[in-house]
Amino acid sequence: MNTKFNLMQLLANPFIIAAFCLSPAYADDKQKEKYERESFSAITNETYKQECGACHFNYQPGLLASASWEKLINTLPFHFDEDVSIDEKSVNEIEKYLIENSAENSTSKRARKILHSLKGQVPLRISETPYIKEKHHELNLSVFDRPSIGSRSNCIACHTTAEQGDYDDDNVKIPK
Repeated sequence: MNTKFNLMQLLANPFIIAAFCLSPAYADDKQKEKYERESFSAITNETYKQECGACHFNYQPGLLASASWEKLINTLPFHFDEDVSIDEKSVNEIEKYLIENSAENSTSKRARKILHSLKGQVPLRISETPYIKEKHHELNLSVFDRPSIGSRSNCIACHTTAEQGDYDDDNVKIPK
């Protein structure tokens, strides 16, 4: 019995050929699946949750590009006409978290769509990004004036799973 490894016999086996051909495809599918999630990752930074969440909804970092987050952090003393005073250590930690998880670094397909829509723009408001505007274009502007909503920035008023990073249309309920 010849126990010598015979490469030609091995390569002639259709199952071995299929395994060699399909394993990279399988790995690519798993990688693709990872980067094609619609929803955003959960917010994990406690400082961000506490400091920013004290005044408003904790927006997922993937909703804006890093340039927008940097601009927001650098204008905290005038944050939408409010003086936001946060100690420097917390500001640095929050900025690092936002940049590391911004649209450029998110695994969400929606973040890539937001980033693609910007075309060099650096909006300060998520509601000013072209992608978000387009997603809401069918809504009458008066909807945002309802007391139960208040403004375009109140995502959780309609997106019932926004806190989990899920903005899927199936989970939208527009309050009266």
